Amino acid sequence: MNQLKVLLFLTVIFGQSLFSQQKENTENVFQVKNPDFKNSPYTGMTKQHWRDAALYLLEGAFTYVHSIDDPMKFPKQEGKSYPANESQVPTEKLEGLCRTLFIASPLLKENPNLVINNIEVADYYRYQIGKLTDPTSASYIEPRGKNGGPSQKLVEFGALALSLMTNPDVLWKPLPQKQKDDLAKIMLSYGDGPTVDSNWKFFNIFVLSFFKDQGYSVNEKLLVEYLEKSLKHYRSNGWYNDAPAFDYYSMWAFQMYGTIWSEFFGKKHYPEFVAKFASNFGDLKDNYPYLFSKNGEMIMWGRSISYRTGAVVPFPLMGFYNDPNTNYGWMRRISSGVIKQFLTHPDFMKDNVPTLGFYGAFEPAVQNYSCRGSVYWMGKVFLGLLVPDNNPFWTSKENNGDWDTKFKKDEVYNKYQGDSQILITDYPNIGASEVRAWCHEKVSSDWQKFRSTENYNRLSYNSAFLWQADGENGEVSMNYVIKNKKEQWEAFRLYTFKKFENGIYYRNAVLETDENIKFNLADIPLPNGILRVDKNNSDKSISMRLGHYASPKLDKEIITTKKKIEGHEVTIIDNGKYQLAVIPLLGWSKTEIVNAKGLHPESNESTVINIVAVSEPKKSNVFSVLMLWKKSGEKWSKKELVPAKITDQENGKVVIEFKNGNNKLVDFNEK
Repeated sequence: MNQLKVLLFLTVIFGQSLFSQQKENTENVFQVKNPDFKNSPYTGMTKQHWRDAALYLLEGAFTYVHSIDDPMKFPKQEGKSYPANESQVPTEKLEGLCRTLFIASPLLKENPNLVINNIEVADYYRYQIGKLTDPTSASYIEPRGKNGGPSQKLVEFGALALSLMTNPDVLWKPLPQKQKDDLAKIMLSYGDGPTVDSNWKFFNIFVLSFFKDQGYSVNEKLLVEYLEKSLKHYRSNGWYNDAPAFDYYSMWAFQMYGTIWSEFFGKKHYPEFVAKFASNFGDLKDNYPYLFSKNGEMIMWGRSISYRTGAVVPFPLMGFYNDPNTNYGWMRRISSGVIKQFLTHPDFMKDNVPTLGFYGAFEPAVQNYSCRGSVYWMGKVFLGLLVPDNNPFWTSKENNGDWDTKFKKDEVYNKYQGDSQILITDYPNIGASEVRAWCHEKVSSDWQKFRSTENYNRLSYNSAFLWQADGENGEVSMNYVIKNKKEQWEAFRLYTFKKFENGIYYRNAVLETDENIKFNLADIPLPNGILRVDKNNSDKSISMRLGHYASPKLDKEIITTKKKIEGHEVTIIDNGKYQLAVIPLLGWSKTEIVNAKGLHPESNESTVINIVAVSEPKKSNVFSVLMLWKKSGEKWSKKELVPAKITDQENGKVVIEFKNGNNKLVDFNEK
């Protein structure tokens, strides 16, 4: 009887504990309260909900601030992120201060009396900014040394200058004159100095611009030089090159900095540069929105993906231009969709702070220049709150743009980006977006260890299927791996773009450790996936593997189905959300189901379909495969699973005959 009572007691206690845990997890996720589905039928979000989202993030950060003296310092995430030693802590705290200010400043501009966790938020930031100039403070930042180079401190001071420029009444004017002068001396020592040949020039630009605006003597010659050099990064269709990469950040960082600088400083002092930034900004509306899914989701692609929502800041900033040709309802639908994509995900926050990763913490996607506070760079999306309430960005009714008005079922839509050589593809059947872009970085010279990795080296990136890290045993997703001289599986990362022609995206690839292992690659996007036709030009026998997108294990077991259609082996995996299918057409010898642990950003367990072959130089060297997808529960027709056949191959040309009557010629010959 006593045992029964104990058992009942433990059951009740455990049940209460579990309920409390579930309640806590639910409460820790951002919720759209009182949604407005009349003006925002897809997300329910209005400008007020954007304010709520900003406050949600800021309140999490302020759980670490119990008094005005507490710095914005957060629990370190295990792994390669910094700080690795005490000397990096002042910079870590500077990041926490300046980056959370991206969220706080727009809120303070509307409500200077904001209080969080019993702390007057404006007082807190002004006090902490003052501490940066106090040599007796642990937060003190010393001026740049005489021969000091660019550093993370330059980045954060550029960020601080942006916030000071957009909200001087709350953040700057109340400071004592001595603090202003001391801050100018320290910040200008970094701004009036060397930089990195990338978007970093804007950090110098903002420091120099802000203090010029406040009447301080600055190096205007250097300011103009950095403005001119920043504009030289432009590559058409809204894309800037971040020396050397193209990624989300190369688009949104340059475009956002140029627009904010123009709106709050440039129009008054440098109208000729404003016109150039405005022209470049105007190009993005016809291209950048297509990089996001129908539901307003961003792709996991490129470095600094932990900045997440920052990627959509160009859309609200379109409001400053008030262009009648802009579909503001679609721009807000994408923007609010991305905010919800992350803030409503249960893995997004840990310890009240966003993780370093995509949804939850994911070490393969983390860069060593990041600390935990780096994630608040995502707060730049809330610079959109600077756009007035009556602006069409806020007042237009949400819509799905071309997804509803132009895109048709069972079609595929490619947008080639010209000088940047980026291909954006949209798939109406599953509402997904996809991108193919630059990657040509050797591991041996990639000193920061991210441009040669899976952040860039996948054959393509898709909004519906997040990239999976490579495994030591040859587990690979959306790339080739080759057995190299050290008997290790090595991924392609040295790609050279050739052309986009007749719906075919051509690249060449060379293995980093053996330049005699080289391929011609051809990607053909189809309504339900990708047809690959690749030519191996290696002069030796090689073992190789190629992977489809990976499938995370969600709330049910992943089901595998195999069948034969028209002599081809069909392998399908289904995780309850999507089905992924692989059908080798030519050259491949075997299909494998590969289960993995710890390689996928959405789930600890995942599955990917790999195809394998040993390629001999004297045998047929063309390899072709269909990599397809469908939503779970939808049936496949034979025509969908085998929509084409290869009818001829000769002299570097491959003829593909589609069942819908269309033919395509894959031509690997140089022109």
